[in-house]
Amino acid sequence: MRTTLTLDPDVAERAKADAAKMKRSFKEIINAALRLGLDRLEKAPAPVAYRTEPRPMGLRKGLSYDNVGELLAQSESEDFK
Repeated sequence: MRTTLTLDPDVAERAKADAAKMKRSFKEIINAALRLGLDRLEKAPAPVAYRTEPRPMGLRKGLSYDNVGELLAQSESEDFK
């Protein structure tokens, strides 16, 4: 298939240098590089599981989780410190 592709100057220079070094055509180098790049894009790394370790935070004396409404009222009051 014939198509027009615009390469950045640095990419074109590297491809030409590699083609000369490997004694292969510019077309072969570009196709090989595209294949490698496309394969890498298709095989994205698996996401790493994020995990946090719980730790006890404690509760101030006189406060209880049994009555959440009271706990919120106490923590939001102006004189609560």
